[in-house]
Amino acid sequence: MNSGKSIEILKVAHNYEEQGKPVVIMTSALDNRDEIGVVSSRIGMRGQAVPIDDKLNVYDYIDELDQKPYCILIDEAQFLSKKNIYDFARVVDELKVPVMAFGLKNDFQNQLFEGSKHLLLLADKIEEIKTICWFCSKKATMVLRTENGDPVYEGSQIQIGGNESYLPVCRKHWFKPDLEKMKEMIKDV
Repeated sequence: MNSGKSIEILKVAHNYEEQGKPVVIMTSALDNRDEIGVVSSRIGMRGQAVPIDDKLNVYDYIDELDQKPYCILIDEAQFLSKKNIYDFARVVDELKVPVMAFGLKNDFQNQLFEGSKHLLLLADKIEEIKTICWFCSKKATMVLRTENGDPVYEGSQIQIGGNESYLPVCRKHWFKPDLEKMKEMIKDV
């Protein structure tokens, strides 16, 4: 959360496209915070993307493109299915197209998302994009879900939201968030 993943995708896409090298940007169709099929950052940068839903066979989609992309960039990869991740591995191995996937590792209950689990199993390389805890200056490794300024530790794994619902936190503050500070920060968001 809040580490600049979407900005990184848009930056990488811009750098490729500036050199005349086409890319394909994709994102989970579950992410409807801005609109479906859009990668957007909290600072206002946006880009069109191919929405990935249960019906899209990503391998076939890439294989059937008229022009082979130089790279595939995926936002919100944590929401992808095991099949999607295995199809992207086939894109890399069989179609020889690099894939860069960006997403969260774990949910607000500190459980792996399905897409993240299979990315961790299949990825050739994993790089962590860091951000800091909302309550201190330690590295944030967890996500705290909030509701009306209170921490929430149970519920559906997927609930789309931003700073109004989720905070990046360190392990210490996931277990013991500063409730007074949290209510103040949430009020300001």
